[in-house]
Amino acid sequence: MTSSANVHPTAVVDPGAELDPSVVVGAYAVIGAQVRIGAGTTIGPHTVVTGRTTIGRDNRIFQFASIGEIPQDKKYANEDSALIIGDGNTIREFTTFNCGTAQDRNLTEVGNHNWIMAYVHIAHDCAIGDHVTFANGATLAGHVHVGDHATLGGFTLVHQFCQVGPYAFSGMGCALNRDLPPYVMAAGNPARLCGINREGLRRADFSPEVLEHLHHAYSVLLHRGTNARNEEIQTLSETCPEVRQLCDFIASSSRGVARE
Repeated sequence: MTSSANVHPTAVVDPGAELDPSVVVGAYAVIGAQVRIGAGTTIGPHTVVTGRTTIGRDNRIFQFASIGEIPQDKKYANEDSALIIGDGNTIREFTTFNCGTAQDRNLTEVGNHNWIMAYVHIAHDCAIGDHVTFANGATLAGHVHVGDHATLGGFTLVHQFCQVGPYAFSGMGCALNRDLPPYVMAAGNPARLCGINREGLRRADFSPEVLEHLHHAYSVLLHRGTNARNEEIQTLSETCPEVRQLCDFIASSSRGVARE
């Protein structure tokens, strides 16, 4: 059901759309037939929400966003695909989120409580975790996975099929053509690693002991280039889950990880 009191009279909402009565739709917005929007979400003026798109609760989508449009993929053949957005996200102006494709899971997913700034592009089949920050102009190609609490700096470019680990950080203008491990920073074009995300981890209340363990593991695995099966690091990973996660990420990377 849609409460007409919350929908601007110039907005176009397809009768097939399902909007919670508390949803607010701004002037000249367009909402398609297969769209589902949860309680407390605001759709800004001139925003287009289309496709088989499900948006959760308490999201704020600003003006001129394009949400749920078909992929920018020449192989796309009008297959039934979807976009799912979780709860509590801030999605700023001129952002573009595309649905999935048959080459993957037919699904693009955005988690909860993400801060997504203007001109961000999230392409088909991407999977975004929770509490992720995208600065202005950050762009993901298809099939990219971004872990919880990661931060992508302004105009970061991520190549298709890359993974960005939890709590990772990319600097402004960073171009990632390989995976960015968790807890680690990268900068430059092409991206080069530049240590652990120490300040971000401090702000997230990681203990000094964990920071030192991660710094040591980084020095061994990514600075010296030692194999993740190194006995010293394996022993450390048994007592530090964060080191274990770093080791597992490196060992499972199909594209290879960025290096210094």
